[in-house]
Amino acid sequence: MKKENNSDQITRKQAIAKMGKYAAITAVGTFVILNPLKSQAQSPPDAGGDPFS
Repeated sequence: MKKENNSDQITRKQAIAKMGKYAAITAVGTFVILNPLKSQAQSPPDAGGDPFS
């Protein structure tokens, strides 16, 4: 059986470092998108008005 030489493989340490960067970016992006104060400020005005008044 022939042994394959894959030069594009990375070490476990490098993989953990890359995943840490992606996790940090994801956490920041999620916080920015789901920030409640900005979400309320950016929501469109109520088009139909209050139906119970």
